[in-house]
Amino acid sequence: MKTIDVQEPTFFDAPDLAACQSVFDELLKEIGVAKESEEAGRIAAIVIDLYQQGVRDRSHLKVMVENARSLFGNYNPMAAPTK
Repeated sequence: MKTIDVQEPTFFDAPDLAACQSVFDELLKEIGVAKESEEAGRIAAIVIDLYQQGVRDRSHLKVMVENARSLFGNYNPMAAPTK
């Protein structure tokens, strides 16, 4: 059985960063979140965390980020307020 040392830091190389950036950019475009917003920061943190946990498939990563966002509410600063 493989064990994982959760204390050992995970370092990203250029391909890792490019993969995360690509998924991040796609998600922001699809859900209409501004790159400078707090929500974008939360999305970036989720993308990186999941990637560090071993989620490498783009489609799985996107679905898992979308699901994680739904757990905390879909805050969208660009959305029109509802009445």
